[in-house]
Amino acid sequence: MKLATLKNNTRDGRLVVVSRDLSRYVEADIQTMQAALDDWDSAKPRLEKQYQALNADTSLGLPFDPEKAHSPLPRAYQWADGSAYLNHVELVRKARHSEVPASFYDDPLMYQGGSDSFIGPRDEIYAKPEWGIDFEAEVVVVSGDLKQGATLEEAAQAIRLVMLTNDVSLRDLIPAELAKGFGFFQSKPASAFSPVAVTPDELGDAWQDTKLHLPLKVTWNDQLFGFPNAGQDMTFNFARLLTHITKTRDVVAGTIVGSGTVSNKQESLYGSSVENGGVGYCCLAELRMYEVIETGKAQTSFMQHGDVVQIEMFDKEGNNIFGSIINRVNTEY
Repeated sequence: MKLATLKNNTRDGRLVVVSRDLSRYVEADIQTMQAALDDWDSAKPRLEKQYQALNADTSLGLPFDPEKAHSPLPRAYQWADGSAYLNHVELVRKARHSEVPASFYDDPLMYQGGSDSFIGPRDEIYAKPEWGIDFEAEVVVVSGDLKQGATLEEAAQAIRLVMLTNDVSLRDLIPAELAKGFGFFQSKPASAFSPVAVTPDELGDAWQDTKLHLPLKVTWNDQLFGFPNAGQDMTFNFARLLTHITKTRDVVAGTIVGSGTVSNKQESLYGSSVENGGVGYCCLAELRMYEVIETGKAQTSFMQHGDVVQIEMFDKEGNNIFGSIINRVNTEY
């Protein structure tokens, strides 16, 4: 099942059911995504009935326009982003000439991002160029209710939806914030999510062990920048990330949990880029880290005014699963 939220004159938008090929939609008989998640056991079969009817009859529905879509959850009770791809963490540490603490390999890294509002999948990123504007392409899940102390099995069963995100980072604001010892805040502005959220069953055998085993495609200014496999080198799966939260608290329906920047292990800067036969990267910082490690300094600039990042994922038949995130940077606001 595929769901989206269209922008309207309310904060939470209008929930719609989208056809499998992303071409058409019908309004859901539930007003908002959060309302559906709050009563999932009742809502899911009703929405699935609409989804099946929409796919069976091509005369049903209206054309689906991603330009009119909001993030599937325009705001959320919680947005917790992990860092499950330790290759990304190792590169950061190596560039700083420091070791990765042993605890990082068995205890997930996670921060709590702002979730009071997200930008839409086709909205602009408003930021100052001196802040070091970067994109981060990730996979995320949306959870149902989970009690404190939930097991891995319970966490896996609570995953309601899967999406993609552009977790925008302002890299040059991060060092000063981390130096204060209180973590990210201003350096993590509003994120964008894919136009469409899908239920795990829609992903077929690509969804295994609560990981999504498909390449995540990133295009920067019309050039292929990366296509690492999201199921590869993911140290902590989504069930484990959820139980990391439930160690000390309940999780409420509508909680979004991110994988962190998707990153595959590669040999070197000269073999990691797409141009050199590698799978590339899902953020500019990772390329810059390879540059620091192998040449002594970063050579690639962060995003500038007018730069465009596109993030999407295709199934084995070449179909766009979630729709495309396309964000343009606007530094002149």
